[in-house]
Amino acid sequence: MSGIIPAPVARQPWMMLFPLFGLIGFGALILTSAAAGDFDQYAKGHLLRFAILFTMAVVISRFNKPTVQLLTYPGYIGVLLLLLAVEVMGQVQGGSQRWLEAGPIRIQPSELMKPAAVLALAHYYGGLPVGMVPNFRALIPAGAIILLPISFVLLQPDLGTSLAIAFGGFVVMFLAGLPLRWFLAAGAAGLALLPVAFFVGLQEYQQKRVLTFLDPENDPLGDGYQITQSKIAIGSGGLFGKGFNEGSQSHLNYLPEPHTDFVFATMAEEWGFAGGLFILFCFGLILFWGLKVASNAADRFSKLLAAGMTATIFFYIAINLLMVMGFAPVVGIPLPFISHGGSSMMTNMICIGVLMMVHRWNRKAPRTGLIVG
Repeated sequence: MSGIIPAPVARQPWMMLFPLFGLIGFGALILTSAAAGDFDQYAKGHLLRFAILFTMAVVISRFNKPTVQLLTYPGYIGVLLLLLAVEVMGQVQGGSQRWLEAGPIRIQPSELMKPAAVLALAHYYGGLPVGMVPNFRALIPAGAIILLPISFVLLQPDLGTSLAIAFGGFVVMFLAGLPLRWFLAAGAAGLALLPVAFFVGLQEYQQKRVLTFLDPENDPLGDGYQITQSKIAIGSGGLFGKGFNEGSQSHLNYLPEPHTDFVFATMAEEWGFAGGLFILFCFGLILFWGLKVASNAADRFSKLLAAGMTATIFFYIAINLLMVMGFAPVVGIPLPFISHGGSSMMTNMICIGVLMMVHRWNRKAPRTGLIVG
């Protein structure tokens, strides 16, 4: 086969690219239906953003390890300053202050912080002697890397993004070799502080989301409307769905946000259980490939970096699917590579680009037998 397929083509990560392209194409189809058959309204921008961001991912994949390590902390500090700028001059939309605008450019710095925090933690633990990892004093810099951006993001307020940053960071810290008892103790402390966090730390609308999650049928026409209509859309799809552009929930405006947060419900109504299996299969291939890249990495920094980026993509997938099926509160997490919107796609394509970069390092670097932690 090496004589038939050119080497630059053969060495591409097709195990990830094929399902990725499949999700993007299927997403364009779903978004066309969400706009009642209008390709230009959502799907055209979806494909254009992917083309631009995939090019960005390819550029990221060409970075070498010394350059990445050199730019890690300056990049993290730069994104942290952008989060601070949001508090000073950020644009307010929907009651939240999350965006910076400069002419036609509009960015959400909190999205950039998800991969930036993973990169900073991987660099920190990658250069830390293994014997110092379980030292409590070594936890202080790592805790600052996570808690500083989370504190800014919670002020916006944006609970979903805060949880995403924390999840990616905790995965890196766990794989770096921190004692399990520390995580158990943190979990126990978190459970003990849940009432305080609910009544003091959450905004009123966030409290309503949690209560709605616990009992959506209590107010099916009010706070529970989104979840109720999402369940109806998913359940009505059956095995093979109603057919392309035949969904009543989204076309008759029963389903809120059919092209963003609840795009999976839009898909399930028209493509049914079969469409859902296709999406899960594609996501499974991408995540499996990401874990394979992490396991094949030749050094601790690369392993932690790849695992953290894979965990970030997984968080998006898991929370969105749990949310639209009523198993998690509505926190505004879109479905990767399918939902309409540039910020989430940018974050996930950065993760893909970093994974492609580590994949390229794996091909070139000699194996040293190092194990994470």
